[in-house]
This record gives sequence, C-alpha cells and structure tokens, in this order.
Amino acid sequence: MSCCAPGVESSLELDRSGAPSADEIRLASRSLGGGLAQVDFAVPGVHCGACIRTIETALQKLPGVAGARVNLSTKRVSVRLREGEFPPLVATLSGVGYEAHLFDRENDNGKDPVLAELIRAVAIAGFAATNIMLLSVSVWSGATDATRDLFHWVSALIAIPALVFAGRIYFRSAWSALSHGRMNMDVPIAIGITLAYGLSLYETINHGPHAYFDASVSLLFFLLIGRTLDHVMREKARTAVSGLRRLAARGATVVAGDGTLSYVPVEEIAKGDVILVAAGERVPVDALVMKGASEVDRSLVSGESEPEAVDRGAMLQAGTLNLTGALTVEATAAAKDSFLAEMVRLMEAAEGGRALYRRIADRASALYAPVVHLTALLTFLGWLLVSGDWHRAMIIAIAVLIITCPCALGLAVPIVQVVAARRLFEQGIMVKDGSAMERLAGIDTVVFDKTGTLTLGALRLANGERIRPADMVIAAQLAAHSRHPVARAITEANPGASMQPHLLDAVSEVPGFGLEASMNGSVWRLGRAQWALKDGAEAVDTVLSRDGVLRASFVCEDRLRAGAAETVAGLAGQGLVVEMLTGDHSANAKVIAAQAGIDAYRSGMLPGEKVARIAAFAGKGRKVLMVGDGLNDAPALAAAHVSMAPATAADIGRNAADFVFLRESLTVIPFALDISRKAGRLIRQNLAFAIAYNFVAVPIAIFGYVTPLIAAIAMSLSSIIVIANAMRLASGRSVAEEGSRVAVPARLIERPVQ
Repeated sequence: MSCCAPGVESSLELDRSGAPSADEIRLASRSLGGGLAQVDFAVPGVHCGACIRTIETALQKLPGVAGARVNLSTKRVSVRLREGEFPPLVATLSGVGYEAHLFDRENDNGKDPVLAELIRAVAIAGFAATNIMLLSVSVWSGATDATRDLFHWVSALIAIPALVFAGRIYFRSAWSALSHGRMNMDVPIAIGITLAYGLSLYETINHGPHAYFDASVSLLFFLLIGRTLDHVMREKARTAVSGLRRLAARGATVVAGDGTLSYVPVEEIAKGDVILVAAGERVPVDALVMKGASEVDRSLVSGESEPEAVDRGAMLQAGTLNLTGALTVEATAAAKDSFLAEMVRLMEAAEGGRALYRRIADRASALYAPVVHLTALLTFLGWLLVSGDWHRAMIIAIAVLIITCPCALGLAVPIVQVVAARRLFEQGIMVKDGSAMERLAGIDTVVFDKTGTLTLGALRLANGERIRPADMVIAAQLAAHSRHPVARAITEANPGASMQPHLLDAVSEVPGFGLEASMNGSVWRLGRAQWALKDGAEAVDTVLSRDGVLRASFVCEDRLRAGAAETVAGLAGQGLVVEMLTGDHSANAKVIAAQAGIDAYRSGMLPGEKVARIAAFAGKGRKVLMVGDGLNDAPALAAAHVSMAPATAADIGRNAADFVFLRESLTVIPFALDISRKAGRLIRQNLAFAIAYNFVAVPIAIFGYVTPLIAAIAMSLSSIIVIANAMRLASGRSVAEEGSRVAVPARLIERPVQ
C-alpha cells in the first residue's frame, strides 16, 4: 500500500507501530456536542465506491463509533466517536488494506503527488502504447517468421516498464484488496492486463502469429486517462477550499494577562484571548474589536472590495484584512470553530452524502467484480467447449474481462456530485452532502421564515424617541443578551446603554417569547406582548413589561432581501406551493407577505407550531423546503424534507440546515434548485449509459467480436463519456449578478456574535 501523500500526514509523533496512539487521536479530535467527537484520517488509498463501502462498514462495526464517512475528493475519512471512547481505528483501516494517518490541514503544501504519479504513468503508458502500436502495424502488414518474432520481443520489452510503473497503480490496489479478502474495480483490470501480457509472451516464445502487447499497454493508457480526468475533476472541487485555507492567518500576537506579547499559531488561540492585529495583517479568528479604529477589507469573507470602517464593538470574521490602523480584538471563537473553518468543512462534506443514486451505484459496483470474473470464466469454458481452441477462448475471455470493468458505473454518481458542489460553491452556496441535492430536486413546497430570511433582519427601531430614557436603557441591557433582530435593533438604538449601571440579575432567553430578568424584586420582560403582559392577549408589538405591566412598546421596520419577490414568483411559476411562517404579529406578516408576493402565510407561530405545520405538509405527501434562520427555526429546519439557512443564521440554524447560502439575495434558492435538478438528470443519464453500455458491450464481447484492444478503448471511452456528461453542469450563468465569478464565495454575510 502506498504511503500517505505529503501534505496530509500528521505531524503528531507516532508510536512504535507507526500508528497514532489513543492519546494522539484524542488530542486530534474535536467535540461535536451531544457526547460526540470527530477525528479525521488521511487515507490515500481510497479511490472508488468499493473502497468507500469497505472502510465505512469496517469502522461502523467498532464499539464507540457513531458513524464514519469517506470523502473521495480529499481522500479523508471522518469518524464520529462517542466521547471518551477511542477504538483501534487505524489498526482497523490497516486490517482492511488502507494505510491511514491523522489528517493535518496545516501541512497542505499545495502539491498533488497523486496527480503527478498519474501524469507520469499516462506519459509512460502513452509512449509505450504508441511504439508497440507501430511495431504491431508492421506485423499486421505482413512481417513473418524471424522479423515478426523480433518485433514481438521488442514489444514485450517496451511493455515491461509500462506495466511495472504505470500498471502498479492498479496492481497495488488489486493486491491490497485481494490480500485482505475483498474485491474492488481494479481487480479485473489487473487480471486482464496480466493475462493479455502473459498470453502474448506465450505466443512470442512459441513463435505464434499473434501477440497482444498493444492491447495490454493501450488498456493501461486509456484507463489512466480516465482516472486522471476523474482526479482532476475532484481536485477542482478542492481548489476553492484550499484557497480559502491558505489565505487564512497562520498565527497572531496574543496579549497575556500580565501584558506580555507572544506570537502563537492560530490553532492555539482560544476563545477570550486578546489579540493585536496590526495594519496589513489578517484577523486570525472570529473576533470583537475592543480598541482601535481602522478600515478593513472583507473581500475574502464578503466579496465586497470597498474598505469598511470599523471601531470598538465591530465583529470581524477570520480572514478579514486589516488595512490602516492597529486593532485590539477579543477572540469569540477558536480557529476550528470560526466561520471560515465552518465553510471549509461544509464544502469538504459536499461529496460525502450517501444519496439514493450513489447507494445504488455503490451496490452495483460491489457485485460487479465477482459477476465479471464469473462471466469471463464461463465465456472461456464455453468457447473452449465449442471450438476446442484454448487460445481463442482465452483471448475472448480477456476481452470480456476488460470491457465489463464497472468504471463508468462507479463514476456515474460521485463525479456529478463533485461538479455540482463546485458549481454551487462558486455561487456562494454550501451543501452538506450529495443527498441534500437529491432531496432538493424533489421538492414541491417551499416554506419561508420572515425575519432574517425573507427580510434582512436588520431591523431599525422606528419609535425610539417616544420611549422614556430609563425604560430604553433597561430594554437595551436586556436586549444585549440576545441576537434576535428586534433585540439588535433595540441595542443599536441606544448604544450608550452598556455604559449605564447594570442592575439586572439572572437574564435568560425563552426561545420564541423573549428575555426575562429580575431587578429589585421585580420581573422585567422584553418580548412578545402575549407573554410579557398580564392582559396582552390582543397586543401585537414587542413590549417591555415590569411585573406584567406595560412599560414601553417597540415598533421596528424591516426590508425585504434582494430578489425576494422575484424568487417567490419564480418558485410559484414552477408550480411549487409557497408559504410564509413567522412568529411576528399579523400586521407585520401581512405587509411582508404582500411585498414578497406570498398569498399563504401564518403569523404568531411558535417553534413547535412551525414544526407541526411542516409535519402536516409531510402527512399530505408533500416534500417541503424550509428556508429559515435563528434559534426559533432550527426545529423546523431539521423537520423539513430539505432545508436552507442564510449565513447570518445562528450556529444552531446553520447546523440544522442542509444548505447555507452566503449571498444576500434569495435568487440563490432557485439557482440551487436548478443545479440539483440538472444534477439528478445527469446522474440518471450516466447510470442509464453505464447500464446500456454493458448490455450492449458484454454480449458482443462474449460472441467474440471484440479484441482486447478494442475492449480497452471501449471501456475507457465509457468512463470519459460519463465524466464529459458531468462536465456539462460546470457551465452556465451565475446567480443574479451576470458574470460575477470569484475565487471565493461572493458574499459571506457577517456572522453574528455568539
């Protein structure tokens, strides 16, 4: 088995067996919450659906493993563990034939040794195939006896380095599979190449008129072309992610409690650390400005090239470039939890989903190897019985073995998922796995949240001047404990509230209702009137109350997101049912629904009521896309058939959603729907082509109408056709803005402070 590729092996010290110890795995793991942790391994030997199935099945049998997922593009295995339990993961992977190392992003030097090996192999196989073909033409043209034997011997010598160097990619994989008692798609290829060369060598030794060195080497050449194209396509899906990672800061100057300064690696920065960011440096982690004023370039994060002025209290995301003045900031998240890291993880996960089509393809590929071998054996026995010519029977069996390789079937689904994920990423849409795209393509109902989804959620307090200053200060101090849009509007309307004496005790947020605190024996509430007031059954505004008595009423204004009306009209025009669910009162809901062009809406809904509404849709057989953000929408996002959240959503909302869109405009929704539907069509086309190819090619080969060389060309062309069909998804117009192509997401909207 090959060693781990440079750039992915861990820098952690290994034990004497070469495998990371349980302590090292524990240090490399990260908590997922809910009693789960995740650790990632680099497994350079994974390259097909059979590899994915073998690895995931083996790991999921281990005690303490809650789940395992293989990413074919990054050759990475993500294992979810129950915290405190560390089974022999690396030993298990080694036991099924895959060498593994702890995955380390920091050592990614941008080189691709796998691609380099493939290109060298293609060059050697191509050179050998060309020269052997020229010698074969001479034989076909009438060379006989000693001249023919000489050309055959020269061909045999030329084929040896091609088989040894170019063929080792397949021989290595096939041997690893067979030595561990399993099969993969490289086994029939390795057998076919070996038999073709062995039979040709036998013919040459016995002065036979025919040899098939050209078939064995040409088979390698065409196979390697297909594998190289597949690898290049997968690397394209990683390019933007790698670019984001390389642009992130490597370290930062941290101010210790005693005022001393030290430069530490970014992965050692903890939440709450005080950091100095000089002009010209990038912000290493999500942080809050404590001191200083400057202009920053958010183009890496937001796509906006215009500098933005920031000062005390401003939120900065990891990757933001400080332009003019020094800033003192406080880390609000560790590097592994920053918004940039989250986007990288989402993109890397895009290919890992076990969608229906992918499960079908993987199962078919798993059955393929034994079926291929049995078919080739029966073909050999049948021709031997019919003709009595073992030589001819062997040639036809080799052709059957080669032409039935399931490469096209194995590529049919994942290559489309890779291209689709890349296409969505270019337009600022993160998708967690391929199954999400499949589910999105089948929706018939779209449910929108209002605040922060249909609208920007950037509310402005409209009646602040009519509220008593003392009540405004208390409301602002309460609101400072929440990231709800109304709370933010109240806080922004009274920025000096934080400078006033803070007398509130035990502030708590009740999801769906508001904030509650005590002061001098009284209970203060800021939120829904029905909840905050004793007699608030008919009230509609957000209110401040003291012991159930109204103190102030707050009226906020909001505006639609860009493209909201156009998006709703487009979805309705496709025959989709569109509905708005909101916790806001009826008057506000009616205005926004009218502006967005939504006829059906429900107001005053609690989180549980939104879930019940989605369940009611599901009970009628409808497949719902839920688009929402925030704490209140997380249960509904999880309950829907498929879900989306804007980047401005709270952490729990983004985690619950299947898609995260990074642009302000809602036009990304029909774009993602269109890409998902196209991807589904291309997957079905690829599967149909792969199946049809075998239905046509196998009988032709069995009846002896195909030589090993023609079989090699046909099989390789089938893989290339599948890849070329998937590439059709890579072209098209961008979302909303014409020609807006950027190397990173166009608009990573500002992440709220947690």
